Amino acid sequence: MSDSSISISLPDGSSRSIPADATAADLAADIGPGLAKAAIAAKVDGELVDLSLPLSDGAGVAIVTRKDDDPDALYALRHSAAHTLATAVRELYPGAGIGFGPPIDEGFYYDFEVPEPFTPEDLEKIEVAMRAVVEADHPFERREVDRAEAETLFADDPLKLERLGEIPEGESITVYRDGPFLDLCRGPHAPSTGEIKHFKLTHAAGAYWRGDENRQMLQRIYGTAFFSAKALEAHLTRLEEARKRDHRKLGQELDLFSIQEEIGSGLICWHPKGARVQMELRRWIEDLLESRGYEFVFTPHISSEALFRRSGHLPNYAENMYPSMQGDGDAEAFRVKPMNCPGHTQIYAARPRSYRDLPLRLSEIANVYRYERSGTLHGLLRVRMLTMDDGHIFCTHDQVEDEIFTCLDLVDVVMGALGLTYRLDLSTRPDGGKRIGDDDVWDRAETALRQALDRGGFDYGVDEGGGAFYGPKIDIKFEDAIGREWQGATIQLDFNLPDRFELEYIGPDNQPHRPVMIHRAIFGTLERFTGVLIEHFAGAFPPWLAPVQARVLPITDGQEGVGARVVSRLVEAGFRAELDARSDTLGYRIRDGELQKVPYLLVVGEREAEAGSVAVRARGADEKQVVMSVGEFQERLGDAVATRALTA
Repeated sequence: MSDSSISISLPDGSSRSIPADATAADLAADIGPGLAKAAIAAKVDGELVDLSLPLSDGAGVAIVTRKDDDPDALYALRHSAAHTLATAVRELYPGAGIGFGPPIDEGFYYDFEVPEPFTPEDLEKIEVAMRAVVEADHPFERREVDRAEAETLFADDPLKLERLGEIPEGESITVYRDGPFLDLCRGPHAPSTGEIKHFKLTHAAGAYWRGDENRQMLQRIYGTAFFSAKALEAHLTRLEEARKRDHRKLGQELDLFSIQEEIGSGLICWHPKGARVQMELRRWIEDLLESRGYEFVFTPHISSEALFRRSGHLPNYAENMYPSMQGDGDAEAFRVKPMNCPGHTQIYAARPRSYRDLPLRLSEIANVYRYERSGTLHGLLRVRMLTMDDGHIFCTHDQVEDEIFTCLDLVDVVMGALGLTYRLDLSTRPDGGKRIGDDDVWDRAETALRQALDRGGFDYGVDEGGGAFYGPKIDIKFEDAIGREWQGATIQLDFNLPDRFELEYIGPDNQPHRPVMIHRAIFGTLERFTGVLIEHFAGAFPPWLAPVQARVLPITDGQEGVGARVVSRLVEAGFRAELDARSDTLGYRIRDGELQKVPYLLVVGEREAEAGSVAVRARGADEKQVVMSVGEFQERLGDAVATRALTA
């Protein structure tokens, strides 16, 4: 190889000799015109970069092409779309301050400091301006600058100057220009704004600068972009379906819950119907846990700071805990609990334990309290008082694998009963974050989880750095009815807390040994899980979970007494039934029952009253109604509840 050429490694294991000053775009053209035409970015030694980046000798290079199912390709496209958005906003609002503009899972956003919030009409104007930027086909030009030049370039933009001040000395500073717009940015980007053909601005919302509620409020514009019109249309259709299923909207329409300003943000008031859903979920998980050998406990909502200092929460989790409360006299201050695990260690330690006592499985469905910044609160999905179906298993090292399998089996039962598909991630030690325990302890814990997953034949991904501060975990991600993925159950392996609290059991050798602690929550939190179920089922809960399982509708006043007796019979049999004898027309009441997502509407007319029957309208059924005796309906509803049928 001459001095004027370099060698590049390709994904198929082959190598290619190209000129020493060649870029990733040149490499794509050298491989073939089809690849050059399809290229949007490149990965060099695993890092996503611009096509214009000069390559170095020995680099491993993969050309990233325009594909709607390639996260790397979408990242480059959407990052470029965010800059195109900022270009349009600066054209329409020259004095707008420029914050951050990253690509995200569903699209992109950009934060702006402007005097007034953006309206839907503003977004329409901005879209028009964006299309003009796309039509202009401005190239994205990358340039490295020194700190002094960067400070000059962004002298009139305090938000950028603040970000610039956070870049460590000696680290390269890069700027990107597309037409009139210049931004402080690491990249990468598409070759030009002309790539961004299929995009849509979806909405705007307020966002505190740097996520700090003590800083100024910026205006965040969200959007999305794809390579094809078909993919964009499918995504927008899904967004519209998601809006219809929004648990906050349905929660109000179905009278399930509310968040009252007088009580406080992030604190849920469960109305009778929502509380019924909570009760049914609790009863179900409690029955499942009891059948698997769990014992139920209760621990205080507040504990001394000493407990949380010893557990490691105060040094590692204090930013998520509420401030201390005064103790009595000289007593140490108290904290409301953010987790149940420290209390459960004290129940374990309350008396001597033998290996014959293990595994000890403790469960507590309890409220915990975590400080969430107001800007992150979101209906039931992000709250400040959480109801956890919490469990902690104390076991020997030899029992760890079987207990992990038991937890995963419980996950499978719950997900299967609700018709949810799911996947597993092994989340490892936090990278550079706060954690307790040395690397040897983490090595042993991660190895134990990995071996359990491998021996069980489970497919799983790896979330590097996603573990809790006290141990690695298995995270369960499940998919809802419209394809969105949610964080669900978690199973965490902990060698640290037993050591910090000096927990022991006497083994068969009559010597003290340290137990292993497994933290697990199947629902996660009942608030979040219920919110997800509302959206998954679009408010139409399965009969066993529905707040009202049957509503009886007498056609006239003459059948009201019969209807009331049908309701009494169903209630006595253990079902949740109610009478709707309002003076409104039958058609109106049927429509209202459908809007309230009641699984079964039972119409009682003169003929039904005489025959002791009901005309059953099952939610979502092809047949409008089926006449049957009250006893036959009880049997039908009983079967749906007993089998946890997903439909009426």
